[in-house]
Amino acid sequence: MAALKVKTRVPYFFTASTIVLVFAALLIWLAFVLLRPTPPRSVTMSTGPEGSFNAELARRYRQFFANNGIKLKLVASAGAVESASRLQDQKSGVSIAILPGGITTQQESPDLVSLGTLFYEPLWFFVRGRDLHTNEQMKGLRISIGPEHSGSRALSVSLLGQDGIIDQKSATLLPFSPSETIQKLQRNELDAAVFLDAWESPVIRQLFAIKDLHLASVRRADAFVALHATLNKLTLPAGAADLAENVPPTDVQLLAPKASMVVRRDLHPAIQYLLLDAAQEIESVPGMFHKPGEFPAPESIDLPLSTHARQFYRSGSPFLQRHLPFWLAVFIQQLLVLAVPLFGILYPVLRFAPLIYQWVGHRRIYGLYLELKHLEDQLVAVPAAASLNDVIHDLDQLEERVRRQPVAPSIRPHLYWLRLHIDMVHEKIARRAAAPQGDGS
Repeated sequence: MAALKVKTRVPYFFTASTIVLVFAALLIWLAFVLLRPTPPRSVTMSTGPEGSFNAELARRYRQFFANNGIKLKLVASAGAVESASRLQDQKSGVSIAILPGGITTQQESPDLVSLGTLFYEPLWFFVRGRDLHTNEQMKGLRISIGPEHSGSRALSVSLLGQDGIIDQKSATLLPFSPSETIQKLQRNELDAAVFLDAWESPVIRQLFAIKDLHLASVRRADAFVALHATLNKLTLPAGAADLAENVPPTDVQLLAPKASMVVRRDLHPAIQYLLLDAAQEIESVPGMFHKPGEFPAPESIDLPLSTHARQFYRSGSPFLQRHLPFWLAVFIQQLLVLAVPLFGILYPVLRFAPLIYQWVGHRRIYGLYLELKHLEDQLVAVPAAASLNDVIHDLDQLEERVRRQPVAPSIRPHLYWLRLHIDMVHEKIARRAAAPQGDGS
């Protein structure tokens, strides 16, 4: 008789362990995807043209980031319009930029959010050797309004164009960069220039130093502010640029949007908090047009505030980032993120492990009983006593497996019952072997 082939059973512990590990890996992956505990090692910021306050300011942020182990790459642009375009293009790699109000809107840039306002960025209108009182005086002037994609060009055309000051039909509008504009003004090759920049900008200070260059005051500034929610009316006091020389000679009315820190909505939360910490340190000093602590401010100009920015202005940075170095705080946050899914798995596993272990033990014993039943059925079907050796051999192997079977103490009695039943089958075989041939018992 052919040896009895016992069906191979899949180990229960191996199956259960595999399921638990796969489930744990899935939860950990979801935790990392949804919570994103690991910030990038480097991010890119689009800055203004060289020499602008925006470019100078970006270098301070780069140093702050370097002190916290993050590389901030700076990419110069023609101005705010180009920086906004880069932010909207996910393929550009740019995640951060400082933009003045009036450059974009939430409808135009749904993927962008603001981290708050940082400073005033006035629109400066310098004219050579004259004080403009009528639009007729603008005819024929050579005016530099900034290159294409610059904020000064966009706002000067849209705002000053309403007042009739900037008009392509009555004046020659030229797309020179700040450095080119200063050189041409010094060589008397330009009659006027428009700049969108902060008071602290080196470019603005150079303009005040050029002889015969006059800072024009914006007429009807209150009307502009009433019509444009992004604008503010500022007053540059007489003598603010040079007290000894009394430059400017009188108070000057300026229009100024506020510059905001704008980021992509998907920028890692830890980087957003790091930017806000940097802004808190860099922007909180007093300036010509603002008091100490006025900036950064939780103001939504063109774009909605980031949820992380709202949290920052309510209670500051997360607890770990406030009290620990940046990367140590991030490392602990990673451990906490890992702990959530692991605890979610380990707790129920430890809670129900004894029951599961008993269930697995019962299943094993029931499986062995099925094998014993199969051997007993074979015993009935054996035609001759000479063929009992195969059944006896398989029964001995089953008994040996039962003897070595590890089970919990709570179900060990079931194992003893199985061994007792195996002995009963042994006795049955012995009786059959001792029975006279032809005996039907």
